[in-house]
Amino acid sequence: MINVIWFALIVIGFVFAAITGNIESVTTAAFDGAKTGVTVCFGLISVLVFWMGMMRIAEDSGLLKKIAKLLGPIVRFLFPDVPRDHPAIGYILSNMSANLLGLGNAATPMGIKAMQELQTLNPDKEVASPAMCTLLALNTASVTLIPTTLIAIRINYNSASPTEIVGTTLVATAIATMAAILADRWCRRWNLHRDRTPPATSISSKPSLKG
Repeated sequence: MINVIWFALIVIGFVFAAITGNIESVTTAAFDGAKTGVTVCFGLISVLVFWMGMMRIAEDSGLLKKIAKLLGPIVRFLFPDVPRDHPAIGYILSNMSANLLGLGNAATPMGIKAMQELQTLNPDKEVASPAMCTLLALNTASVTLIPTTLIAIRINYNSASPTEIVGTTLVATAIATMAAILADRWCRRWNLHRDRTPPATSISSKPSLKG
């Protein structure tokens, strides 16, 4: 569906540009956008490599295990239907740890692996389970202590103070995470109440007796 939307936007843009006689501007903008994308990617490589290296050092030194241990009770509270010894717990903890450090690229593979493991516990393979919905919400609105990617982008564009967004990012992501958790808890309780509510049964009228 997303591919269809993007394709429609591109086609509409080209058609509108052709009608208004600005097709050259669209072509120029497309090439400039591609050039800017490559430039930004090269600017992000150094910062991402640095933080990925820091993540590897943290993993080898046992820091990630300590962070995972601290997050353990939170994960058990947020995912009550996942067994403690299930492999999904480890991937969820790794995903949350990477998101805390603002490493979205490192968190994504762990999130995918966690989803695959949660799918093994899902009784209905065609519908996302509550645990999968919880993980998606947390991964989308995760508390970020260090917005590494945003800092890298600001450095690439010669920001005077690229780290000044740390405080506001922390507040914004904390609020977003709390909203996601509250929404998830409400949806879980609503679904649980709906499943426990017995379906209404119709009372058929007795046939009339004819003499």
